Amino acid sequence: MKDRLYLYDTTLRDGQQTQGVQFSTDEKIRIAHVLDELGVDYIEGGWPGANPTDSAFFEARPETRATFTAFGMTKRAGRSAENDEVLAGVLNAGTEAVCLVGKTHDFHVTTALGIGLDENIENIAKSVAHLVAQGREALFDAEHFFDGFKVNPGYALDCCRAALEAGARWIVLCDTNGGTLPPEIGRITAEVIAAGIPGDRLGIHTHDDTGNAVAGSLAAIDAGARQVQGTLNGLGERCGNANLTTLIPTLLLKEPYASRFETGITPEALAGITRASRLLDDILNRVPQKSAPYVGSSAFAHKAGLHASAILKDPTTYEHVAPQATGNSRVIPMSNQAGQSNLRRRLAEAGLEVAKDDPRLAGILDEVKAREGQGYSYDTAQASFELIARRVLDRLPAFFRIKRYRVTVERRRLDPARVVTLSEAVVVLDVDGERKLSVSESLDAEGNDRGPVNALWRALAKDLGPYQAFIDDMRLVDFKVRITNGGTEAVTRVIIDSEDGAGRRWSTVGVSPNIVDASFEALLDAVIWKLVRDGAPDYDAGGHDA
Repeated sequence: MKDRLYLYDTTLRDGQQTQGVQFSTDEKIRIAHVLDELGVDYIEGGWPGANPTDSAFFEARPETRATFTAFGMTKRAGRSAENDEVLAGVLNAGTEAVCLVGKTHDFHVTTALGIGLDENIENIAKSVAHLVAQGREALFDAEHFFDGFKVNPGYALDCCRAALEAGARWIVLCDTNGGTLPPEIGRITAEVIAAGIPGDRLGIHTHDDTGNAVAGSLAAIDAGARQVQGTLNGLGERCGNANLTTLIPTLLLKEPYASRFETGITPEALAGITRASRLLDDILNRVPQKSAPYVGSSAFAHKAGLHASAILKDPTTYEHVAPQATGNSRVIPMSNQAGQSNLRRRLAEAGLEVAKDDPRLAGILDEVKAREGQGYSYDTAQASFELIARRVLDRLPAFFRIKRYRVTVERRRLDPARVVTLSEAVVVLDVDGERKLSVSESLDAEGNDRGPVNALWRALAKDLGPYQAFIDDMRLVDFKVRITNGGTEAVTRVIIDSEDGAGRRWSTVGVSPNIVDASFEALLDAVIWKLVRDGAPDYDAGGHDA
């Protein structure tokens, strides 16, 4: 029989400690739904009473299959557990489970808390006992446990025993400073179990300050811990917490964990983890990390021609797991290193079947290599590559014709104390013989200037006639600019990442000495690719003039 391994997510609490991250109540609710759909066992919602957002969230928190957990600290010295208002605030959240953090490093007890070692143990025991008496599942976060164990193992263990004997369901060993390496975590976890605290009552909570949070978590699991804590995308204070978007696929797909453990994550739910990861980045307005294991857009990208050739024969030659297992997809980038294997595989993924002896294959490669010599890059701009291939193969519909566009930038003084810069864009196009003119400014709803590219995008997407419904769910998520050569002949390369309502992402590229021209080229490719992929009808507008 497989051992049950419990997954505890603290994105909404520990993840909110990330510099620059502050969730709203509505955002917390959205993330809670995502976590519940994923199948984690516990969702730690925050510290009720610590701030208005957390308090409001617990009042509005959704019903979940996962055990909802409130976080707080053990009672303060000189007060009873029953009369500590901070502890009462945590209990009043009404969650089924409560996690209390307490000191287990003697240095922190005497220095940070300024109390005696025995008094700290008493605070832990009475706080946990109070939770249990209230009918709550109690968890104890043993703060700074590994640092404390290294200098005073007896005292660190006594703190954990006090919580266990008071009725705590879980004793969570915390590497709070993130400086303990995986072999130490494994050894110390095994010693804790040997000292009488059962592994099926132990959890692990690691931070990534040495880049080893996931490895440290696995070491604790190997040693016998049966609960693992972490956050989506590794959010957390300083360098972050153990990344659940890496841990969960590893536990379900890699041996020996896949055979040894059972979790609450089904294969169907695992296939949604890439989307969950990107949704969190979307909420935070962050660019997803392309190199992220399992869920990054480059996690299954094969650039070298030799690799792509092998992938065509058997994907396991260069993939340790199937990308679809985590809801990701394989990418065969096109670049000046590309060969026939890359090309045919990439065309097949775009739904373009081409015979091996088709002379147009060489034409596509020649076009890509010539354009890369001009400054284009199709390593990441796969959508723009697909459009090139469709043009060479004469399989690109002519949806509309750009007649002209113009962008103006104006610096305007609104009053003696306020000067603003704003852009205005005009786009004129023909759709099915009908002329359309759209104008848009770069100011957002709050009156902030979003720049000329934003104005261009808003004007282009304002009225595409019969195609409007196809792009209404489309938005730009990233904009990157690079100067490909310097001096007076500098060329600007723009990469734009787009996304639609289904969570599909694609990248397009534009190159020009003029950044606006380069941006518009990338914008136009993004729109056309979306129309192609969504099966928009071809009104045969006769191509694009601009």
